[in-house]
Amino acid sequence: LFKRTLAPAFYEGFVAIEPSAQAVELELVVDFRAAASCGNGVVEQGEDCDDRNERAGDGCDACRLEPVCGDRVVEAPETDATAPTKTGDLLEQEGDAAADYLEGLLDIADLDGDIDIDVDGDRAQVSIVEVNAGELKKLVGVDGEVLDALQELSRLAAAQATGQRSRLMLDIGGFRLARRRELEALAQTAIDEVTSTGEPVRLAAMNAFERKVVHDVVSASSLSSESEGVDPDRRIVIRPAS
Repeated sequence: LFKRTLAPAFYEGFVAIEPSAQAVELELVVDFRAAASCGNGVVEQGEDCDDRNERAGDGCDACRLEPVCGDRVVEAPETDATAPTKTGDLLEQEGDAAADYLEGLLDIADLDGDIDIDVDGDRAQVSIVEVNAGELKKLVGVDGEVLDALQELSRLAAAQATGQRSRLMLDIGGFRLARRRELEALAQTAIDEVTSTGEPVRLAAMNAFERKVVHDVVSASSLSSESEGVDPDRRIVIRPAS
């Protein structure tokens, strides 16, 4: 059992390696929580802001976070619009810290991968590129669940290094890039249907990253989109222009 602890008040991440005759099995179990304004204590934090009520605190001064606390919904305060913009040097520092954490994870799991660091706008971007085809699937998981968990851990590593909250994006084996292309095609198909029928189209439930991609595609058209519901069943509705 290997344990790497970063900011223990916020999470515990465990990586268990069980050797077998066929392969090394990797299981990542993460309990990641962050505080919000809930009188009963800690509530679960959301994902990236898509400027449509997905979350507050990540560069969106119009949104409000709606985390679930027990059986009810509470609201966190709106984002401070005066928060300073991160410099390129700070974003590079975030990327370096996340890369160091991920390099250690690859060593523990005995997996090969090249780590690329980039900056896109106001976010650091880190990608683990496969050396051996298919070897990194365990780090992506079903529907990217393990990838999402590793992204949160990488953000915490970056935050520990810089002292500031991180919005770093992580991709492994090109999973997010391929998913982005699928979502862009899905969004365009839905746009065509709404344009043709004049009726709104409700898409399947998506995580915040996926919703953000769809919203971006719709915003470039003459239609409108909004998110409805609560995670994990939150979904996008695309409507005709009003």
